[in-house]
Amino acid sequence: MGETRLARHIFLWCLSAIYMFAFASVYVQIPGLYGNEGVLPARWMLRVSGKSIWEQLRDAPTLLWFGPRLGLDTQQCMELLSLAGAVLSLAATALPVLRDCRVYLVLWVLYMSLYQVGQVFLYFQWDSLLLEVGFLAILVAPMNMPWGCRAGLHDNVTFWLVRWLLFRLMFASGVVKLTSRCPTWWGLTALTYHYETQCIPTPLAWFAHQLPVWIQKLSVVGTFVIEVPGPFLFFSPIRRHMLTAFYMQVLLQVLIILSGNYNFFNLLTITLCFSLLDDQHFYSLVSLLMAWVCVLVELAVYGILGYWTVYYFDLKVEWDKKSISSNTEFTHYEFNRFLKAVVVLSIWIGVLSLTWEIVTAMFRSACVKGVLWRLWSTVQWAVFATAATTMFAISLVPYTYIEYEANSNIWPGVRKAFQLTDRYQLVNSYGLFRRMTGVGGRPEVIIEGSMDGSTWTEIEFMYKPGNMSAAPLVVTPHQPRLDWQMWFAALGPHTQSPWFSSLVYRLLQGKRDVIRLIQRDESRYPFSQQPPAYIRAHRYKYWFTEPKEDGSLPQRWWRRVYVEEFYPIVHLGDGFLNHMLDQHGLKDKGPVRRSSDAWLPRVLRSIGEHARDVPTPLLLWTLFSSAATICLVNCLCSRSPAHDRPLATSPPPQHAPEKEEQEEESSGEVDKEEKEEQNKESEGEDKGEAEEDPVNEEHDGDDSGEEEISKESGHLGERK
Repeated sequence: MGETRLARHIFLWCLSAIYMFAFASVYVQIPGLYGNEGVLPARWMLRVSGKSIWEQLRDAPTLLWFGPRLGLDTQQCMELLSLAGAVLSLAATALPVLRDCRVYLVLWVLYMSLYQVGQVFLYFQWDSLLLEVGFLAILVAPMNMPWGCRAGLHDNVTFWLVRWLLFRLMFASGVVKLTSRCPTWWGLTALTYHYETQCIPTPLAWFAHQLPVWIQKLSVVGTFVIEVPGPFLFFSPIRRHMLTAFYMQVLLQVLIILSGNYNFFNLLTITLCFSLLDDQHFYSLVSLLMAWVCVLVELAVYGILGYWTVYYFDLKVEWDKKSISSNTEFTHYEFNRFLKAVVVLSIWIGVLSLTWEIVTAMFRSACVKGVLWRLWSTVQWAVFATAATTMFAISLVPYTYIEYEANSNIWPGVRKAFQLTDRYQLVNSYGLFRRMTGVGGRPEVIIEGSMDGSTWTEIEFMYKPGNMSAAPLVVTPHQPRLDWQMWFAALGPHTQSPWFSSLVYRLLQGKRDVIRLIQRDESRYPFSQQPPAYIRAHRYKYWFTEPKEDGSLPQRWWRRVYVEEFYPIVHLGDGFLNHMLDQHGLKDKGPVRRSSDAWLPRVLRSIGEHARDVPTPLLLWTLFSSAATICLVNCLCSRSPAHDRPLATSPPPQHAPEKEEQEEESSGEVDKEEKEEQNKESEGEDKGEAEEDPVNEEHDGDDSGEEEISKESGHLGERK
């Protein structure tokens, strides 16, 4: 791999945009989720005690403790932090000078402050992943100083941590699918259920669901290849292996984006993939022998990979059926034995790869010219090499969760360091789609309201499936967190989702902020004029509809079957509802603190009212488009034409400028003829003098040069 300066800039730019998506998406949902009358008020997480501010920060590291000092309640302080994060990340996306390590430190602290009180609505894997990537960005980003910013020779070392995180994410995601013993993954049939059972599918998911079974099974095989052996190409010494791995991972993420709404998670994964690229995307000129060796090694690796795929998944072409059959040809015991060996191997590969980057950076620092610069580069190298080694060491604890024996062999000192830093989400464990849910149909909770207890009306959510005729939406990169939790709630009884009782309670009260989480346009909410007197919830099973026999599309996207009651009929003052609220501590303990009339709370309320009137996906893409436009304008302005530069930066006068030559060529024909005749006469005289006195030839040339300089200086004086 060559220099990674451009790859790092792209990584930081993408991360700034993703931070903006995350902060803005959370911002519009704060009143309904965490407001004083929201589903899970955040003020419950910050109980007032007699502890000092430093003790409070130690118990819960969040800037929300400083809210009362600014005259803000918890909701308003959360809005201030998320709004500040959105504005700062938007500015970092638009202006390169703000892609600084100190800016990313502020963004990380702001998101960590929200995460600490986010409760179940912020405890997704991509929230933890964003915090871990954000912390790595502090190490990767430069520190811009007034006197300039020199490229650090340690940059490849810190950027390697991003590649290691990508490896942990993808490898663990592939491994957990097999260690879970889920029959759909082992039977290669998971994708026959995935498209209709995922949380918020896109319209393309319906079409993907209609693909033949053999294509679905082959797609699962491809997923395993990309997620299990594919990540090992991240550390290959052959550059094209890394490029191949990059395109494999990006292809998988793009296909997921097209078929499902997973907010900014897939965009963040693609951002991590830029750690596999260098500034020069093609091979530099190398000797013919090395080129042939690389080609042979590549072909051998691809051959082994292809053989492994065919052998372990029993791929066979059935020409009569025009399909390709596939089955899992290894047992769970064999896979565990493989995992036990490969986890240890992957750790040693990481150790060797990181050591190579550290040693390479050390030699580069030693070759810097100037004693002071060499000393400064060595100090930087020592600091960041130590930071990279520490991050790698503590990341081994969550990484080895996928294999018990490897995890038990971790050095106790490393385990203790991980426990001390665990609250800051510096490193995390990952494993997506461990088990395929909804094998017998997609479970979905439908909430219904009534004014008299006999006539019921369904309460339709903006994003999650409900109305069978409504087409799935594309909402990426926004994450409607209540819709996501409704999907998780449908997988079990309501007692496993205590927040659901709070949601029902707020709907019975008719709280506007909670209603706007369900329907931004309150006219589409059936009880916008008066809250329902009764609420209940049923569980249904949903399936995608099938195309008609003639191949035409059906009128409905979904079909459903009633399964059971999910939540009984309740009303305000109902004994069952009060019991559930008291059991989980979801009832208000006292009167809500009255909002302050100071200027800062008023500004926050005004911004919130205007921002939440716009559809959130449209708001996010508008902000991104504005930042991208500013970036484009900056790039165009920084590459202004040469003739627009000031004369102070023009070449020295002894070289005639091209513009003056063009002006001389564009003058009248008479002037040209006179000048040509004068030049011929002067050339004839010079030749005669040169033949008569060759010793003075050099002196005459100097005189002519002085005449040209004075002549050009006169031209410049006239132009000025």
